[in-house]
Amino acid sequence: MAVTDEAIEKIKAMIVTGELGPGDRLPPEKELAERLGLSRNSMREAVKALEVIRVLDVRRGDGTYVTSLEPHLLLEAISFVVDMHDDSSLLELFAVRRMLESQATGLAAGNATEEQAQGLLDEIGSVDADAVSIDDLVAHDIRFHGSIVRLAGNDYLASLIDGLSSQTIRARVWRGLTEQGAVDRTLSEHLAIAEAIAQHDSALATSLATAHVAGVERWLRQAANA
Repeated sequence: MAVTDEAIEKIKAMIVTGELGPGDRLPPEKELAERLGLSRNSMREAVKALEVIRVLDVRRGDGTYVTSLEPHLLLEAISFVVDMHDDSSLLELFAVRRMLESQATGLAAGNATEEQAQGLLDEIGSVDADAVSIDDLVAHDIRFHGSIVRLAGNDYLASLIDGLSSQTIRARVWRGLTEQGAVDRTLSEHLAIAEAIAQHDSALATSLATAHVAGVERWLRQAANA
């Protein structure tokens, strides 16, 4: 194991065992390096690496702290990685999104209150299909699907889906879909999903979400082959 990797593992162990918790300040670099039997250089590199993946927060002139370690923070890098891929990777990304989001939608149907379900219906009703812009449609799509996955009640699942459904990808896809006149169909599919959630029909909500994302996949595949 490389020295820096060893330093990362030792700091991670301190967090996993509870020796360091969310928001805690790490001991000074020299003290921590001596305690773990590592060089200050390897410790410094380990801290930099853990800062990049949002495990540690280095505050200049103050010290180094463990972050909140919340799912949305730790999984933030996923959206960056996703945005770096080209259009040829979209089909694979949508396949993963279909599997995760369909299950999240089923969970949402079991969890949603009457007020939360009505919020989804109101969101759809706020969109004017005849006058909606690309930016507004992307914003609606993000709000609608984001609300559903949060209703699933699993922060890690919600963060994973959010990372796979970054705004860059949604904008890229919606630009093509709207050129094909798919706005009405998409809003209709959103409405069917929201109604299934309002009826607490988990099986139907799961199936509708699967078909909804699969429809975008199908369009992407046809566009790629054209």
